[in-house]
Amino acid sequence: MEGRAVVITNNSITTPNKITSSSRPSYRTPGSNVQRDMVDGNGIENSYHTQVNNKQRSPSATDIKNQGARLSDTKSNHRPSTYTEERSHTRTSYGPKRLSHYPTGSTSSLQSEGGQSSNSLSPSSSPAPSQNSVRGTPSPRHTPSPSRGFSASTSNLLAMKRFSGSQEAGSPAGTLSRRVTTGSLLNLHVRTASVLQPKHGTKEISLNSEEGTLKMYLRGRPVVMHIPSEVLQDYTLSKVNNAPLQRLRLEWVYGYRGRDCRSNLHLLPTGEMVYFVAAVVVLYNVDDQTQRHYLGHTDDVKCLAVHPNKLIIASGQVAGVDRRERRPHIRVWDSVSLNTLHVIGIGEFERSVCCVAFSKADGGSLLCAVDDSPEHTISVWEWHKGEKGHKITETKSSSDTVLAAEFHPMDRYALVTLGKGHIHFWGLECGTLVKKLGLFEKQDKPKYVLCMAFTDVGDLLTGDSNGNIIVWSRGSNRQTRTLYGAHEGPVFSLCVMKDGTFVSGGGKDRRIIEWDDSCTRTGREAKLPDASGGIRTLTQGKGSMLLVGTTKNCILQGTLMLNFSTVVQGHTEELWGLAVHPTQNQFLSGGYDGNVHLWDSMSHSVVWSKDIGEPVQSACFSPDGNIIVLATGTGRWMVMDSATRQLYNINSDINQIIDCIKFSPDGKLLAVGSHDNYLYIYQVQEDYKKYNRIGRCSFGIRRKDKERRWSCSEMGHSSFLTHFDWSENSTYVQTTSGDHELLFWNASICRQVTNMAVVRDITWETQTCTLGFNVLGVWPENADGSDINTCDRSHSKKLLVTGDDFGKVKLFVFPACQPKCLHHVYSGHSSHVTAVSFLPDDTRVISLGGRDCSIMQWSVC
Repeated sequence: MEGRAVVITNNSITTPNKITSSSRPSYRTPGSNVQRDMVDGNGIENSYHTQVNNKQRSPSATDIKNQGARLSDTKSNHRPSTYTEERSHTRTSYGPKRLSHYPTGSTSSLQSEGGQSSNSLSPSSSPAPSQNSVRGTPSPRHTPSPSRGFSASTSNLLAMKRFSGSQEAGSPAGTLSRRVTTGSLLNLHVRTASVLQPKHGTKEISLNSEEGTLKMYLRGRPVVMHIPSEVLQDYTLSKVNNAPLQRLRLEWVYGYRGRDCRSNLHLLPTGEMVYFVAAVVVLYNVDDQTQRHYLGHTDDVKCLAVHPNKLIIASGQVAGVDRRERRPHIRVWDSVSLNTLHVIGIGEFERSVCCVAFSKADGGSLLCAVDDSPEHTISVWEWHKGEKGHKITETKSSSDTVLAAEFHPMDRYALVTLGKGHIHFWGLECGTLVKKLGLFEKQDKPKYVLCMAFTDVGDLLTGDSNGNIIVWSRGSNRQTRTLYGAHEGPVFSLCVMKDGTFVSGGGKDRRIIEWDDSCTRTGREAKLPDASGGIRTLTQGKGSMLLVGTTKNCILQGTLMLNFSTVVQGHTEELWGLAVHPTQNQFLSGGYDGNVHLWDSMSHSVVWSKDIGEPVQSACFSPDGNIIVLATGTGRWMVMDSATRQLYNINSDINQIIDCIKFSPDGKLLAVGSHDNYLYIYQVQEDYKKYNRIGRCSFGIRRKDKERRWSCSEMGHSSFLTHFDWSENSTYVQTTSGDHELLFWNASICRQVTNMAVVRDITWETQTCTLGFNVLGVWPENADGSDINTCDRSHSKKLLVTGDDFGKVKLFVFPACQPKCLHHVYSGHSSHVTAVSFLPDDTRVISLGGRDCSIMQWSVC
């Protein structure tokens, strides 16, 4: 039978050019201040936002050395291939690259949008920013494309991905040079084509029925996928896969953003505490163990305010990369129905809304907002007028950082802002804001004024970086009293209680101290454990209870007389490690903060936590669930008991980041995928407690040296490994790499399998590789090879879930083997989704947000 070459180009459905970003970011060792910008030496303010604008890590000497070695191999080595058209390709190494943060992406008109509509508790349609832009986010899979511009985001979680001399694979020389295209994927037809040429940035698929292969180009590099024999005869490119009948619903959000945000924890009359993480505002009832979620935002939520009626909430977000479509704004919404009432300030704010506050003396008719622009513009709005509100006035506040803004509870037109080296008293006179500078005693002026609270008589209390609490009389801009040494280190929060007393929280000493109405210590205080972090915000809970948000992204509740208990646990650094228990509804998460948490998905609680002292990159359970293997950013991997946390083994024979690790289905072998481009195979003994290295997967290649003599060398992938899967019989492994290479190996002998007659019909135990016939349809139009960070197939082999650079979780029918596969799309993460996985019974999906430090649990319904 004569071979046919069929090519698809979808010209009818396009998305705007997105900003590309990069490889997996370099990890940070515990205690390192790389990528942290402290507002003072005591660690007063960990601001991701400042990282974005001021800090980009240059490649280390090790990075440059490793990258140079990869590029050297790239220039001198070629992949032996069964297909002659691929032999002209040289390898391109994709080393560490720069990290950036983007807003949530758009969805195609063919997709079933499942973001808000799939959740019965999500906000209704209301004025909102456009949903049609596409963003790129940090990913370990790609480098910036020279043909695309870069627009820096002002998101405070934005961090530019660091990169070192990576280059883009060019079009294959000497290969087929012409392609048949169709105008629409919904009106496909087959033509005979003689020559083919890849088109960069477009999803083009060519079918060779004689070879039984599909070829897709990513960043100009061909990816050859082999069609299984059972579907080869009837396979056609013109079919469109339907979206699955099942949908996802956001069930639970783990985490809290306290590391770099303040005044973002409140108690509502419904008994729910309200706070935010990523792009989700969470309403959590601790007693009933229920969560509701406001999903109206398109990027990181940065600030939060509760109306005096305790029912209406205002939340402000940051700007995305595409500022035309993802502009910062404030959303005013109903906490009972979760309906959006007003969208304020689109086009008015420059970077992000860093502070927001309702007026109090007039019943909350005014709204104050501070823009995190260089001049920190402050504006006052009549938020209830029209869908977009009415701006009364705005003025420049300060060139220094503004950390908080509040209306006076008794004076209708008075408000206060504070921040770096200043406190400003504002009056709204004839529609104009008039500023008075707060006057400090010379010896008392702090580097930062960090927090404030108003007493029952209208006096103002402020806490500062010197550890002092200053009292300002009502109507005065001069300090009237100073409580020296209230805390050892900065005072991060002040809260006036209903009985007239107030409490202060220390960011460094982790102490909560109670003061009476005469500003004298009552003698009651508490100290939080080191694992919880310093106090970020304090608010009154039910009765005499206190709610405490901490700098390590935890929320605790309790009283000064009794112990505080953790009700929300979170990670503080980027998340990559996810492992699901093989039989129980439990999963494990690990981050660059060195912390490992084992979670119970039914009770939504932490079973146990452990600080291993190293950044966690990947993890896995043994087939019986009794053993956990943790792989780190230093190349070490550790074996521990999943119940007792007893450490059995530490292996240090790999000296680079371990990106993926997994046991074979029969439990006899362990495979480890490293950043050094190799897959290592270990023999498992003594109930998963002892490991002997068999070898590393490679193939031999002949090349000439400088003296034109032939020599043989061993070579693995041409870039770092990203994913791999075992075959069901524990014999074969398929691997993918950072330069979009799909290879197959015989694990018992650590050699590449090039017989495609064997490979095409292998049944894989899992599907986490993002390249291959069964996941062909997950790649979007204009894909640059890094859009899809992670995927996982359900155990029933009916569903496929993916996580991408745009913070989206998508649900497909498995196999997604057509160029066009309809799917459902879900929002919530504000950073790149680094890992997704089904739980053992396929009733839930777990997703990790990289830099947003959140874990989201989705129910399949």
